[in-house]
Amino acid sequence: MQFSSVVGQAAAKQGLINMYRSGHFPHALLLTGNEGTGGLPFALALAQYIFCHAPTDTDSCGQCANCNKVGKLEHADLHLSFPTIPPKSGTKAMSRYYLSDFREFVVQTPYGSTYDWLQFINAENKQGNLTAEECREMIDTLNLKSYEGGKKVQIIWRPEYLGKEGNILLKLIEEPPADTLLILVAEQHEDILPTILSRTQDVRLIPLSAQDIAAALVQRGQADERNAMQIGHLANGSYTEALRLLQHTQNDLFPDVRNWFNALFTNNGIAIAKFAEDWSKAGREQQKNFLHYVVSLLEHAIRSRYLPQQPPALPQEEALFAQKLAAMKISFEVLGQMTEAISKTIYYIERNAHSKTQLHSLSVKLVYMIQGRKQSA
Repeated sequence: MQFSSVVGQAAAKQGLINMYRSGHFPHALLLTGNEGTGGLPFALALAQYIFCHAPTDTDSCGQCANCNKVGKLEHADLHLSFPTIPPKSGTKAMSRYYLSDFREFVVQTPYGSTYDWLQFINAENKQGNLTAEECREMIDTLNLKSYEGGKKVQIIWRPEYLGKEGNILLKLIEEPPADTLLILVAEQHEDILPTILSRTQDVRLIPLSAQDIAAALVQRGQADERNAMQIGHLANGSYTEALRLLQHTQNDLFPDVRNWFNALFTNNGIAIAKFAEDWSKAGREQQKNFLHYVVSLLEHAIRSRYLPQQPPALPQEEALFAQKLAAMKISFEVLGQMTEAISKTIYYIERNAHSKTQLHSLSVKLVYMIQGRKQSA
């Protein structure tokens, strides 16, 4: 995997490349980022850069023998450890039993979550682990000579799953064998052993911008520009979440938002009833995505009101909508109340409340808020 295949994270990419080329690269690196920020793809791209025969100032060449091997996760000096379950009763959980599965998983879903991985290997409700036996095997393997005469790279995906067994690795992390680099990929910084944290250099991966997510979806042919930007704003900085949303947000949401708001501002009861009827037929995930999108537009309207010199980072029609909403004589407090009411409706829909009733009730509440009328308890 090349850095060009990793969504966003431009500063972290270039910073680590510069550090590696300068010869001051840490022997134990901890990449920490929320789910969907690209920790595992980033680590694999970094490993490929380290092994590449002809790296550039910005990426691995992607063509040499080593790049091809790392791309397939088959390089003899690239070692992978990740949460697993015992393959059968009486056997310890070890990554080596699942290497072929892991290669397939990464090819299919490089931004897949740990939960996705455990379901991929049919773990069902079993808890994945990085066992003491896994730690000892890492030590033994990395103390062997390099198979291809160069560096050795050990990637540990989700060191949070080590638990106290991680203390077995402390000497390895503090003083690895010559030409050995460890890359730990974590999501929950606070769940990692303090003794491991103190021996690694932490690099934080930031939440992805809506623009980076949208650009990746368009470039990979997964969505058109408008749909991609809508998903980007709903994904909360996570490409994993964007891919999930893509399954439930196939159509442009904005026309229905615009029509709904026209009905709300004109107190058009027939149009409001039609909105509730039509959207009650959609799936709950689609209903939630629609309402999350409305919340996003309201938040952009609030920002537009108080930062008018910064146009909303939205497609032109949505940006104009947010700006017009910001210009209306609706107080900041009312905009906040509207956002809160929509968020509560999302909560009720998640818990299987009758969606038609919820959407109609929400519409009536929003009309009252817009008109400045008090609602009876």
